[in-house]
Amino acid sequence: MAKHDPRKPFVPQRDHDKSPVMECVGLGIDFGGLTAVDDFNITITPTEICGLIGPNGAGKTTVFNLLTKVYKPTRGKIYLDGKDTCGLNTMQANKAGLARTFQNIRLFKELTVLENVLVGLHNEMYYNVWGALFRVPAYWRTEKIAKERAREMLSIFDMEDMAEHKAGSLPYGSQRRLEIVRALATNPTVLLLDEPAAGMNPNETEELMENIKKINKTFKIAILLIEHDMNLVMNICEGIAVLNYGKIIAKGTPAEIQRSPQVIEAYLGTGGGGGDA
Repeated sequence: MAKHDPRKPFVPQRDHDKSPVMECVGLGIDFGGLTAVDDFNITITPTEICGLIGPNGAGKTTVFNLLTKVYKPTRGKIYLDGKDTCGLNTMQANKAGLARTFQNIRLFKELTVLENVLVGLHNEMYYNVWGALFRVPAYWRTEKIAKERAREMLSIFDMEDMAEHKAGSLPYGSQRRLEIVRALATNPTVLLLDEPAAGMNPNETEELMENIKKINKTFKIAILLIEHDMNLVMNICEGIAVLNYGKIIAKGTPAEIQRSPQVIEAYLGTGGGGGDA
């Protein structure tokens, strides 16, 4: 196999004949006089699993907030399926194909597991206010289809028997899994996972790795993850970008990243962990 050139985007063999699903070009954001992210460039192919790593405060979650339109970039462009996402809000970005999870779990804990997934399926539920208010036949048909789809998605992740449980009553690892299922329910083309292994024990992390592989294989979507667990990153990601002080300092395959002196100095040698900016 030819050696990968880190200056060029990493493209898995299965995506060689496909256009990028997401591209960031010269992306940056300033908060007052502080530059949080600068000249961020990344290309993601349709079924790639890629990682964004870096020390605490490097700007990783800020990048996610830019991608999902929580923040408006000061400069640069974000393209999704070749289309400029400038002007989209968070909901529109989700409908366009971006879904994410968060460092801190954000489930509707008083709702059931099934109801949380139904919230994620809102992009596929079509009826108007009057239809919902008066419970017309179309409303009930849509609800039935949505519940069947939600149960099908839960079964993929062995959670169907938890469907009627309150989300807040689930073990921590299952709550993480449910948040990912809810994100998948929005039918994304790119799934953004913000520290999915945070707070997990080794067994839960191993299960998470298998689930990420299952998502990639079953749904055939791109996955971009932020993660401090280097074992998970190095064993699951195909391409990795390393962020430090808001700038990408290295790109490459896991083997290339592990050998990079800049990465060792900035991150891998520090054994960092915890939150992010």
